Amino acid sequence: MGLIIAIIETIVTVFTLTVIAYTFLRFFLDPFHPILKALSQVLEPLLAPIRVRVPPMGGFDFSPLMLIIGIQILGMILTALLRSF
Repeated sequence: MGLIIAIIETIVTVFTLTVIAYTFLRFFLDPFHPILKALSQVLEPLLAPIRVRVPPMGGFDFSPLMLIIGIQILGMILTALLRSF
């Protein structure tokens, strides 16, 4: 079980860092940059439903933060369930 828990924690960490990188790269790169387009294809389907429910406030988009919080919570629940076995 320890290996599965480590894999889940690694996936959550990598996914969190990917969302953070995508958020910052949107400020600095051209929207048609290949890296940004690749990250957009992966993350925008996850961010779009959050944007519908949480509109930008004061010009700030909080959907990446909400996605990170959701992924972290999901990771904690999965690891807690696996540790209970």
